[in-house]
Amino acid sequence: MIKNIILGIKEYAGAFELISKLKLWKYFAIPILISIVTAIFIGIEAYVLSDNVGAYISNIWTWDWGKETFTSISNFIGGLIVLIIGLILYKHIIMAFSAPFMSPVSEKIEKHFYGDVTHLYRKTTNTQQLIRGIRINIRNLIRELLITLPLLLLKFIPIVNILSTLALFFVQSYYAGFGNMDYTLERHFDYKKSVHFVDKNKGYAIGNGIVFMLFLLLPIIGIILVLPLSVTAASTSTLKILHGNPKIVYEK
Repeated sequence: MIKNIILGIKEYAGAFELISKLKLWKYFAIPILISIVTAIFIGIEAYVLSDNVGAYISNIWTWDWGKETFTSISNFIGGLIVLIIGLILYKHIIMAFSAPFMSPVSEKIEKHFYGDVTHLYRKTTNTQQLIRGIRINIRNLIRELLITLPLLLLKFIPIVNILSTLALFFVQSYYAGFGNMDYTLERHFDYKKSVHFVDKNKGYAIGNGIVFMLFLLLPIIGIILVLPLSVTAASTSTLKILHGNPKIVYEK
């Protein structure tokens, strides 16, 4: 799996050049707008809710001794919980509603590397792509939250909380990569087969998602570039799994 994680990360190296070469930037205009609006909305909500969550957690400690220390810890953990859940929601919202715009990007990359393979495609409309994107991301959102919430409880345990932070990062990375890979898989597999495909190739998903999550740490520029680069990298790696390494690069 480690090898596949590295391969998933390495695909980012040529992503910017490929986007420019194939003139794909225009397809990212609306998804970038969705990303910015969603980030602003979730950022405001996180700021408002973090103190409330921290105060709620601090009420668990009913004793006077250590109350101040526990309150400080609670405020920090409350903010962290809101931030993590906010990132999860942000990720799945932008991926779900960007599906109709990302599928053409993946298709053009496939044509560039492998020629006309439309005979292999499933016939879908933009509406079907949007519905599938929402379905996939609701499924992933529920599963991610079920894994994340127990890991957040481990934040109260010293030393163990370090391991839980790493686990949370890799869980978020996996589901980010999952969503990016599905823009390509949508043309080739139905819902169940796509889930099985990503499960078998989870290293690529994690590798793609690691860079996706790191981009979100960059102020402003991160939320602008995260979708273009991550979708391009995921499309390239997914196509290599499906078709093998391209022997000829087809010109547009």
